[in-house]
Amino acid sequence: MLANRLKALADPTRMQIVMLLAERPGNVCVCDITNSFDLDQSTISHHLRLLREAGIIDAVRHGVWAYYFLLPGALEPLIQLFTRLEQREQ
Repeated sequence: MLANRLKALADPTRMQIVMLLAERPGNVCVCDITNSFDLDQSTISHHLRLLREAGIIDAVRHGVWAYYFLLPGALEPLIQLFTRLEQREQ
């Protein structure tokens, strides 16, 4: 599970999507995510699917639109891992 999250975040676009979701409170429309990048909607959807499969984000549907959000605590295991690694280096 941790490896899947690290792999998902290894891509710069997916990392930027996570940062975008972290900066905006509440749910973010896929249309707003797509407008934030110079990529096709299908490419953004691919990245969103990989982030969902990794357990980092999820979405709710309202009509034809999907609204994405960070899953609470999804990044906590990564934060703990990097904190432990940093402590070992000191």
